[in-house]
Amino acid sequence: MPSLPHILIEEGVRAALKEDLGRAGDLTTDATIGPDLSAKVSLVSREAGRLCGVDFARSSFALAGAGLAFEAFKKDGDVLAPGDEIARVTGNARAILSSERVALNYLCHLSGIATTTAKFADLIAHTKARICCTRKTTPGLRAFEKYAVRCGGGANHRFGLDDAVLIKDNHIAVCGSITNAIEAARNYVGHLVVIEIEVDTLIQLEEALAAGASTVLVDNFGINGLKEAVALNAGRARIEASGGINIDTIKDVAETGVDYISSSKITISAPTLDIGLDVTLG
Repeated sequence: MPSLPHILIEEGVRAALKEDLGRAGDLTTDATIGPDLSAKVSLVSREAGRLCGVDFARSSFALAGAGLAFEAFKKDGDVLAPGDEIARVTGNARAILSSERVALNYLCHLSGIATTTAKFADLIAHTKARICCTRKTTPGLRAFEKYAVRCGGGANHRFGLDDAVLIKDNHIAVCGSITNAIEAARNYVGHLVVIEIEVDTLIQLEEALAAGASTVLVDNFGINGLKEAVALNAGRARIEASGGINIDTIKDVAETGVDYISSSKITISAPTLDIGLDVTLG
């Protein structure tokens, strides 16, 4: 399964805890819970799905600063059934209650993305196509959401503007032509940087292939148009389909023979997965 550097997780969790604790800490918990009271809690899935965010929950409780014990029974990427116990936390009740919301926010949000991605991926498992995320992510959470996509069996598109070249219609309009745009990009970046170009018509696809494009994003082609694009390409470049693709259309898109399918539906439109925290006083 994929992994994330712990320092990235800790930075994100620390910022979320600081946001939640504000200027005075957890007024409710400090006012109602004795400082020496202990508790045992379980993180439990309320519905079926794909898990993501265990280390975010672990970090949330660890940063509470009271030496809480965190025992995980599931790992990222695991399939969940309703009632599955994901992890158990024991120790100081104040620390647990003050950090539970951050832990659950990450677990529910990231598991929701992993679950949605898995649904898309399962529908196209019989084809060579892979479902990919886009840059349409929650500001500040891109690395985490893209990690969740991988936990759901999807693949990542570029992480930002700096790790690949994706020449889109507005770039082409300013450059004057697809050929000009590809040549300019090839002369500017190093040989390790991927160059992809977006096309809207078969004529543009022909020009992109003639210019030596290695990956072409065919946008809003429709099923018949995608079949024609795959036939015209004849294996010369990798073909990525994009534009309005959802859970109802992805199977048909994948069966056209494209290599990749990108959709923002697996990130910005993914519902959260219902995960709760059950408390037993220790």
